[in-house]
Amino acid sequence: MNNDCLVTVDGTDFRIAENGRTFYSHKFKKSGLRYEVAISIISGDIVWINGPFECGKWPDIKIMRASLCSELQPGERVEADDRYIGEAPAKVKCPRSFTNKQSTEKMQARARNRQETVNARFKTWQNLRQIFRHNIIKHGEVFATIAIITQLSIDHGEKLFQVIYKDD
Repeated sequence: MNNDCLVTVDGTDFRIAENGRTFYSHKFKKSGLRYEVAISIISGDIVWINGPFECGKWPDIKIMRASLCSELQPGERVEADDRYIGEAPAKVKCPRSFTNKQSTEKMQARARNRQETVNARFKTWQNLRQIFRHNIIKHGEVFATIAIITQLSIDHGEKLFQVIYKDD
């Protein structure tokens, strides 16, 4: 397969008890921490987690520019939602980007939907579904642990739906 996109990427927010503009999440209209998660389009594995970031200071695209962009190989892009549309088309393929092929929209949507499925699995854990009221420093450790357990569950029977992704 000769695709230029090997992963989907998305930010996912979790509620915290802290207050202030720094933490304001547009998703909750309350305080939160954000993580960047990338899923392999081919295997469905969680291949990248990054965070935590204060929601108010770090939109998804800024997080990606600060880290994941530097990890991409020349000619490699990521599949992402339209919150990333301001990034160079050489790095990100978005649904409403002028470089996107209409013939691949359903396939790309399926890949992004699988990403949302993984994000939803994180939130089946009570400590990520509810407001995190422990020391905020611990949130990153909790998230990383849950991401590992989620990947192990994918490996051992709780498979994600298949995505056939060809960028012709």
